[in-house]
Amino acid sequence: MGIVEKLKQIRKPKAPWKHYYPKGKDTIKIPEESLYDYFEKKALMNLDAPCYEYFGTTKTYREFLKDIDRVAKAYKALGIRPGDVVTILMPNTPESIASFFALNKIGAISNMVHPLSGEQEIKYYINSTKSVVLLAIDMCYDKVKNIIGDTDVYKVVLVSVKESMPFYLRWGYQLTKGRKVNKPKGNIEYMYWEDFMKNSSIYSGKYIVHSKPEDIAVILHSGGTTGKPKGIAIKNRSFTALIEQARVVMPDIGVGDSTLSILPIFHGFGLQICIYKPLCFGEKAIIRPNADNLAKLVAKTKPTTILGVPTLFENLMNNLKKDVDLSNVKWIIAGGDSVKPSLEAQINDFLRSHGASVRLTAGYGMSESLGATIFSFGDNNKPGCMGIPLPSNYVKLVKPGTHEEVAVGEDGELCLTGPTVMAGYIDNDEDNNTTLQLHDDGYIWLHSGDIACMDEDGVFFYKQRLKRMIISSGYNVYPSQIEDVIEKHPAVLNCSVVGIPHKYKMEVAKAYIVLKEGYSPSLELKQDIKELCKKNLAVYSVPKEYEFRKSLPKTLLGKIDYKKLEKENEDEE
Repeated sequence: MGIVEKLKQIRKPKAPWKHYYPKGKDTIKIPEESLYDYFEKKALMNLDAPCYEYFGTTKTYREFLKDIDRVAKAYKALGIRPGDVVTILMPNTPESIASFFALNKIGAISNMVHPLSGEQEIKYYINSTKSVVLLAIDMCYDKVKNIIGDTDVYKVVLVSVKESMPFYLRWGYQLTKGRKVNKPKGNIEYMYWEDFMKNSSIYSGKYIVHSKPEDIAVILHSGGTTGKPKGIAIKNRSFTALIEQARVVMPDIGVGDSTLSILPIFHGFGLQICIYKPLCFGEKAIIRPNADNLAKLVAKTKPTTILGVPTLFENLMNNLKKDVDLSNVKWIIAGGDSVKPSLEAQINDFLRSHGASVRLTAGYGMSESLGATIFSFGDNNKPGCMGIPLPSNYVKLVKPGTHEEVAVGEDGELCLTGPTVMAGYIDNDEDNNTTLQLHDDGYIWLHSGDIACMDEDGVFFYKQRLKRMIISSGYNVYPSQIEDVIEKHPAVLNCSVVGIPHKYKMEVAKAYIVLKEGYSPSLELKQDIKELCKKNLAVYSVPKEYEFRKSLPKTLLGKIDYKKLEKENEDEE
């Protein structure tokens, strides 16, 4: 079949949510430039505005552009060429963020890795991406030294979180935490950030590369569809397109605003929405390497946009003083994990009690689509919803394992297509073929592995991961539905439900429950929760077992670690 015949087959996907967009804003024009060139163009419009704040150190866009230029030359002095991969094993610091921009400026690729990853994971992430240089937080040295010899990395640049702190904080950090960090002695493979930056002054060659929109800019990492580590290749156009999408739904944000930028840069949501978006909007990014002292940070810095995972908002609600005014907050956005209805209601009550006029905004995304695909805003921000696809994104729900769309109101696997979808997994045809599928409409759709439904207005509601679904005696059991019921009990703080093996039913549900302060586990309380489940759930959905826990295990990204709970039950067989 010729290309003309193929083009004739392509049918633009349906968009029943179109009426929610501002008039004429249902699609975007994708900038024809690299992520750095796009950012620089916006920064030049706001040179004297504050760009970021880091433990009291503030820099303007003018100063940050100069820093990026120096970092770019320093990487060139190390021999980095266009297309080379540099692994960034860092939390959020000015150095890691400047490196992200600088590497794109010279045509290189940033490989973003969680600094809490294990030794073998780090080695895998370096080798699978063919990284040649490693930028690492100094606290990772003990892990790095054990594996770096098994990689092609020829230079490790070590950075401390104190690097950009004010003088007095640097000394305080060194006296308390810094002196406990092991460091290399006399090893030519390693250099410190200060020495690395000195190299920028000796580089005099060409270094600026205007990468194309289709060029790979960043590699993120995910478990993919099989649970094995996957390198996710993201193009320049995904970054710039998402900014243009955000401008449509967040028109009230710009110079003078600030974003709490504490979600990690090794995650798509953190890198794009907490760092790249505010800096392209002319905002001030309030950068921290972690969420320590979150409530005090919010009270002191008064960000207009707060982004976080559900556990972060629980932290904020439990620790923010009652007299702190949040009336300046324009957006409070949850990402990284779904927000249960009970928690959403608590957060909204919390916001009202602190003078905020906004409600929690949720959304949906994957690292495979750069962390944000669906977003709730304005009239489509219905209780418990994910929202609608961002402009130029399309979403449809299909029966799992097929390309057949389900009816409005029915549950189906969420599939998406649009400008932010990944180029693909690195060197993994098997998972690419499973995740990126060509449908009869002529579009390639990203199969998410998530179950959702769409109401008659075109608004989407998240249900759960497809793999979390429990099949008990042939019935589909949805853990999220059980969790919602149990968390309505006045004694329950939160709950996680997993499937456990059963001799006759194949699988049954087991509930892990964390109680609120002031409540203690007892047979009476367990029976009370069980009766609540019997009253509100189908008989085949009622958990077979109930276990009280002081806390639930979390992943590195702060999500409840369902797999760890499932593994506990496998080990007990």
